[in-house]
Amino acid sequence: MEGALIARDRVGVQDFVLLDSHTSEAAFLNNLRKRYQENLIYTYIGTLLVSVNPYKELDIYTVTQMQLYRGVNFFELPPHLYAIADNAYRVMCSEYNNHFILISGESGAGKTEASKKILQYYAVTCPTTEQLQIVRDRLLLSNPVLEAFGNAKTLRNDNSSRFGKYMDIQFDFKGAPVGGHILSYLIEKSRVVHQNHGERNFHIFYQLLEGGEKDLLSWLGLERNPQKYTYLIQGRCAKVFSINDKNDWKIVRKAFSIIDFTEKDVEHLFGIVASVLHLGNIQFEEDSNGHAIIRDGTQIKWISKLLGAHLSILQEALTHRKIEARSEEVLSPLNVDLAFYARDAVAKAIYGRTFTWLVNKINSSLANKDSTQKTVIGLLDIYGFEVLDTNSFEQFCINYCNEKLQQLLIEMTLKAEQEEYELEGIEWEPIPYFNNKIICDLVEQKHKGIISILDEECLRPGEATDLSFLEKLEEKVGDHAHFVTRKLADQKTRKSIDWVDFRLLHYAGEVTYCAVGFLEKNNDLLYRNLKEVLCNSKNAIIRDCFLLSELDNRRRPETIFIRFPKTLFATEDAFEYRKQLLISRLQAKYKGFLGKRAYQKKRKAAIKLEACWRGALARKEAKKRTWAVQTIRKFITGFINRKKPLCPENREFVRLAQYNYLVKLRDHLPKNVLDKSWLQPPSILAETSELLQKICMRNLVRKYCRGVTAERKAQLQQKVVTSAVFRGKKEGYVQSINQPFLDTRLKVNDINPKVLQLIQGENIKYVTPVIKYDRNGFKARERLLVLTQSSAYVVEVAKVKQKIDYSTLKGISTSNLSDGIVVIHVPEDNKQKGDVILQCEHVFETVTKLCMLANKQSLVKVVQGSLRFRIGSGKEGTMVFTVGKEPQVFKDKTGQLTVVSTQVKS
Repeated sequence: MEGALIARDRVGVQDFVLLDSHTSEAAFLNNLRKRYQENLIYTYIGTLLVSVNPYKELDIYTVTQMQLYRGVNFFELPPHLYAIADNAYRVMCSEYNNHFILISGESGAGKTEASKKILQYYAVTCPTTEQLQIVRDRLLLSNPVLEAFGNAKTLRNDNSSRFGKYMDIQFDFKGAPVGGHILSYLIEKSRVVHQNHGERNFHIFYQLLEGGEKDLLSWLGLERNPQKYTYLIQGRCAKVFSINDKNDWKIVRKAFSIIDFTEKDVEHLFGIVASVLHLGNIQFEEDSNGHAIIRDGTQIKWISKLLGAHLSILQEALTHRKIEARSEEVLSPLNVDLAFYARDAVAKAIYGRTFTWLVNKINSSLANKDSTQKTVIGLLDIYGFEVLDTNSFEQFCINYCNEKLQQLLIEMTLKAEQEEYELEGIEWEPIPYFNNKIICDLVEQKHKGIISILDEECLRPGEATDLSFLEKLEEKVGDHAHFVTRKLADQKTRKSIDWVDFRLLHYAGEVTYCAVGFLEKNNDLLYRNLKEVLCNSKNAIIRDCFLLSELDNRRRPETIFIRFPKTLFATEDAFEYRKQLLISRLQAKYKGFLGKRAYQKKRKAAIKLEACWRGALARKEAKKRTWAVQTIRKFITGFINRKKPLCPENREFVRLAQYNYLVKLRDHLPKNVLDKSWLQPPSILAETSELLQKICMRNLVRKYCRGVTAERKAQLQQKVVTSAVFRGKKEGYVQSINQPFLDTRLKVNDINPKVLQLIQGENIKYVTPVIKYDRNGFKARERLLVLTQSSAYVVEVAKVKQKIDYSTLKGISTSNLSDGIVVIHVPEDNKQKGDVILQCEHVFETVTKLCMLANKQSLVKVVQGSLRFRIGSGKEGTMVFTVGKEPQVFKDKTGQLTVVSTQVKS
């Protein structure tokens, strides 16, 4: 179909180079659309392949198709992923050099599927033996394991890779696959403890619960229902019908046996997965001193068992942290917020390092045992460019990767091609393109780029915060054309950037990043005592992941970006191999043409040059150490004399103490008027500190008052009345505090017009549905309670059943339970039929509106046990309030109205 010229109008051209309007974006998209509508998802741009995800199964990946493309000229058949794979393989075999397939695209474009199709192609079409079949099986089955632990459902994709992956497929001189190596980086650990709405945690958690054998789940202390686990339900889509977790579990279990995992490895691995789920279910409460405690020890016991950690030490580590005090370490209790932070930090650290262990374990299974020379084909599959509602550290790293991919694409195609034309002297029309090197430099430039600034803030001594990082960015890259913050933006742009945000103008568009959490996620820190627990774990995998050497305080901590590959496209595996190959060739050249003596002479010169360079470096380091010793001595003298009046011995120390206090105070200012915390000052700054605290509080009060709108003020006034009436008296009050009151529960337009005529155009303030219990048998009737400026009306569908003037109102009664009963007491006269007994859903809101409109807050009573009410014509009744399993209202055998409510959990 594609080969026929007459079909061109219908299916487009199979190579964008052949487009007549080669500079027209509209023509490019139109050609893509034509092909997509005919299920032709592949199109060439020269030797590049453009793919569009069809989001459905196409019959183009069969063994027949693989054999069709095997050994065929690149442009002889229609565009296909197999043509790319075959071309790379044939050139590698003929030229005996390494090749690299780069798979780039947005999240959900189909990158992970493309890498799997390439692996399957090599598995089917390459030469094989019985031993090689084992290697190929392991290569293929490593994918479902990595996907189980590294992929998740996102808003864009049900199987989105949440880690970057570079895979080397290693071939022998015959072109047979003999091994492989996987390099993974930057797994999205934050997903372990938090997922956005509509997203899931990593697949393995749901696969284990859905497909795990009953005995295994029992041994792990797990239930089959994912709704039971806090870390699995934050996205509110634990069950996804398009994902078969049970079937995927079977594939993963089979893969473990084939890629050389022992039963002990699998047991420890699933113990870690279960431990993460148990960690998420740990809840902290506050004791009388404001310290975090764990009342329910069930989850801790399971974690202790699965990780082989001492129970009491583990519990203590989750509620305390080690700090240095007077040259020794002491345990400091955590508050509830810090305890939850520690819990989530250890969950992320455990999962992230376990994933690294998993990759290393797979690599040992794929390792080529033959040391003979080999060639490789590399596959790079990373996340696509991401722009979310809130973009954090993970999106910054992801988009940086994509910037580097774009830079490589430009270097390989447009820039290289145009430079070749210039060298050859060919006349051509220059094609303008955006060279994103300027953005890559902004992110990665040494000492000046965002990554360097972030690492510097993470590793420098003193109190570094996300805001201090943002200030450093403004100071060092604030004049860059592709960087902007709220402080640096013009008035129009400023409205769309928060104070904690910075915006980068990427090649793919503008992205606003929230700086909150950048330092924490880059530092990857755990409290020391938590790390000690993990280092001493009896779980072999955990012990491999957390080494005792990490506990050395003098050891410089690594940040994520220090570990992050500096050059994504010359990975360490490929680079080391090529380096060694080059060295061996140079040695052969020197030995073959210059002779042994000349080679030795060159070698001695290189050694001497290296020695001189090392000496220069050593002298530089010695000079730095001398300066450091002098500085330390000066400040020790200052510390000893710190309490004396200002003098040459203590001047610099005192000035530094003052400066440090003011800088630290800047980052620890109260955030609102209720925050009474204030950083303790040194004695020399006590008076200044007191003055600054007053100024700060006045500023916060002024800021708060200016931010209160008329609507907010009205809400607060109503809430104050509610507090005065109900606080400490009625169940459910605490839960009602954060629920705003509505102006009305039913619009005036929804009320029967006849009723409006009967009310005679009074200014209606509030309407809510209620249940009214009549005085004859206490039958329940659906009614409306209408509150106007001067009266309350109990209304049937088209009839006013009772009118109560606020001036005659005798009182309002409710119970102390959560039953929603309201009794409106009216005077004993012929106009009224007796007290009104109502039940409403929003009792706090309704009573507050009523007593405020009537201006009779003092008449509201919250009663316990029972209350008396007037039935009419001198008769009285009794209402009894009690607690039961189900709420109900009924007339008991004694004729009393009994109201049963359930207990509200505080």
